Amino acid sequence: MAVMTPQRRVSTNSSPTVETARTDWSDPRYQAFALMRLAFTVAPIAFGIDKFFNVMVHWPNYLAPWVNDIMPGSGQEFMYVVGAIEILAGVIVAIKPRYGGYVVAAWLGGIVITLLTYSGFYDIALRDFGLMLAALTLARLAAVYDPPLRLGRR
Repeated sequence: MAVMTPQRRVSTNSSPTVETARTDWSDPRYQAFALMRLAFTVAPIAFGIDKFFNVMVHWPNYLAPWVNDIMPGSGQEFMYVVGAIEILAGVIVAIKPRYGGYVVAAWLGGIVITLLTYSGFYDIALRDFGLMLAALTLARLAAVYDPPLRLGRR
């Protein structure tokens, strides 16, 4: 069984580096990370796809009137853009949860703000606030289990 250690910074002569914890399926912390990564990959992709078909719900009903007024086109056309962004966010979580968790959290924050400005959807805003906190938790766990991008270095 691999031993999990939290991420730690290691100083070298050039610049600090970050050690990433090894995956260990018997460790509850890694299990939590993996479950949240799966959830925040599948859910945004599924909801994003549904924005094109409105099977689960008629998504334009959740669009605050002021958003509909400032966006070009119809509410459904705007939902196509929203769906594409949600699919992209889910793919980013699948590939790089260290960054994707923050993308999903920011997206959910925007949804919460929109819902709070549209009377009658406060319960959904509260639910999405909880999901936003969970996405931030995923991003923090990913700081331990998902190595950062190393652009331009070998």
